Amino acid sequence: MNFLRDSNIPEALWSEDEVLGELYTQMMKVVRHKLWHKNDAGDVVQEAWVRILEKRSTLRHKEKLIPWAKAIASNLASNANRARRHERIDDYLEHEIAGTKSVFDPESMMELSDLLGRLDPVTRTLLLYKFYYGLKDAEIATALQLPVGTVKARIHRGKARLKTQVEDVDRHT
Repeated sequence: MNFLRDSNIPEALWSEDEVLGELYTQMMKVVRHKLWHKNDAGDVVQEAWVRILEKRSTLRHKEKLIPWAKAIASNLASNANRARRHERIDDYLEHEIAGTKSVFDPESMMELSDLLGRLDPVTRTLLLYKFYYGLKDAEIATALQLPVGTVKARIHRGKARLKTQVEDVDRHT
């Protein structure tokens, strides 16, 4: 922890315990402010500590330790929010498609078929491979001879289009 002792932190915070306490407090404030799910704050701050220790050699100006730590915590909170949003959308789509597949309600099957029919053929194929057949992104990429990143991006955009269509249908009914 020499990098803590070498930094130009105000004299009121000379002991290592006080520096660590101040860092923790500052990071927790940033994370709680930024996170949608406040229960994740402890995990995000813990991940921030790990990043700080891993990347401590990249800190150019030791006097900027606290702002640097807060920026790391803020970025990790944004990542946590983004991950939660993707989980929610994936769960919704999997539930919708799985629910329709297992019930075999003719009306639901027709509605799903209609929604998928409005998509371009490549997007429709990607979504069916991913959610109906349960293939992994790498397997889809191999089958369609596309880069994995392209497959992920097209599935993401396809889910967004499908979600918009479902919301439009719900609005009009």
